Amino acid sequence: MSDLTLSRFEECPAFDDEADVIVVGYGIAGACAALEARRAGGDVLVVERAGGGGGASALSSGLFYLGGGTAVQTACGCQDSAQNMYRFMCASMGAERADLIRRYCDDSVRHFDWLEAQGVPFERSCYKGKAVFLRTTEGLMSTGNEKVWPCNELATPVPRGHQVTGTGESTGLAAMTPLLARCNEEGVRAKYDSRLAALIVDTTGRVRGVEARSLGQTVRLLARRGVVLATGGFSMNKEMVSQNLKTLSDTAEPLGTPYTDGSGIVAGQLAGAQLDAMDGFIATASIYPPSQLIKGIIVNSLGKRFVAEDSYHGRTAHLVSEQPGQRAFLIVNVDIFAYPEIETARHELIDGYETVGELEAGLHLPPGALVSTVEHYNAAALAGHDPDFMKHPDWLKPLDRGPYAAFDISFNRSIYLFMTLGGLKVNADAQVLGMSGQPIDGLYAAGACVAHIPRSGKSYASGMSLGPGSYFGRVAGRHLMSTESLPND
Repeated sequence: MSDLTLSRFEECPAFDDEADVIVVGYGIAGACAALEARRAGGDVLVVERAGGGGGASALSSGLFYLGGGTAVQTACGCQDSAQNMYRFMCASMGAERADLIRRYCDDSVRHFDWLEAQGVPFERSCYKGKAVFLRTTEGLMSTGNEKVWPCNELATPVPRGHQVTGTGESTGLAAMTPLLARCNEEGVRAKYDSRLAALIVDTTGRVRGVEARSLGQTVRLLARRGVVLATGGFSMNKEMVSQNLKTLSDTAEPLGTPYTDGSGIVAGQLAGAQLDAMDGFIATASIYPPSQLIKGIIVNSLGKRFVAEDSYHGRTAHLVSEQPGQRAFLIVNVDIFAYPEIETARHELIDGYETVGELEAGLHLPPGALVSTVEHYNAAALAGHDPDFMKHPDWLKPLDRGPYAAFDISFNRSIYLFMTLGGLKVNADAQVLGMSGQPIDGLYAAGACVAHIPRSGKSYASGMSLGPGSYFGRVAGRHLMSTESLPND
């Protein structure tokens, strides 16, 4: 993003347009920010690079991580509370951003109600199995590490993945369509085919507007109250990925649109913003479905287990990336053999073997290593308790009958899809923080250009992009309109 700059307010000859609030980016965070600012009485202008709204949110699987006792949870007989949700999120994702977690959990039920009130549909039904995304319309599913030790001892496991009603892999469109319609109905203005070129900052450091490139021309837009950056992550920016995600494999493929290039992150940094968790990413090449494969074991090139196989797929993927040579193998036997159903992951079936010893030799593992691992695991499975990784008893089954098979799930051989988790650091009011730790006047951010609450795939849960992105977008829009506007000098 070398073409991004910082412009000085005092040097701007004139402004082509102005609004109380300028939102950059029209995915779910931008739409929610715009809608709340408009409802608070603001004149709102959205600047969007594409020819229409939706962004990467419209291409997503449509999962929102929500809890505390939503209407869907209650209808499905799942008892949850804001405190239970808070305990889990802190246990799984760390307490570094406990302020954001606390606010998000306390408001989660109200946020769910708000989304439904805008027309975002959720079915009152629950999917009980293990899946990455649904091809059916159930409104609730488990999408994180709630059942994985030690989280399952620190908080009561409850499903919190709220799936927008729809089918296929891009049901996020069913959320974006009504939100964009509400924005249009209520008078949010939008300037499409316009790329962020610079933030405009005055001598005090306050952000006063943006410059954008629109149809070959530079336009200057004044923000009387402030700017909300909602431009997405940086998965598509090869230079930023190379600089920050050192362990990412060359075979990994980014998720997002062509505009998921970190522009808002770079623009914020030029204005003095702090960045956080820039080495964070969530990757996936799930071994499930089918769920029976979870009853197998995953070993590294030393023939050792390193993860509870029933972990959330992003946690497993991240731990695979940390193994020697980033190599890992899924070991199954005749009782549970199946091919992973997510064919895009390209987990290669290496071969079948009559005995564990033959399997060990075929994978070129250290002599005796895999044999010992399987013997130890089988004894634990027979006892119904995994002392090494606390795999849930539901998924414990001795691998005591051949033939056996191995799939190569190595991080640098299979195709892992990833998205970035790092970005601008914000406070609980969605204000962007400067290097001093204090908010930068007039600058807010939400969505994937902000450092996510979960800082790595080990702690991520599906829905932790659309959920907090939409919620803190709303926070940004409301908070901006509660501040005093500046004169149009």
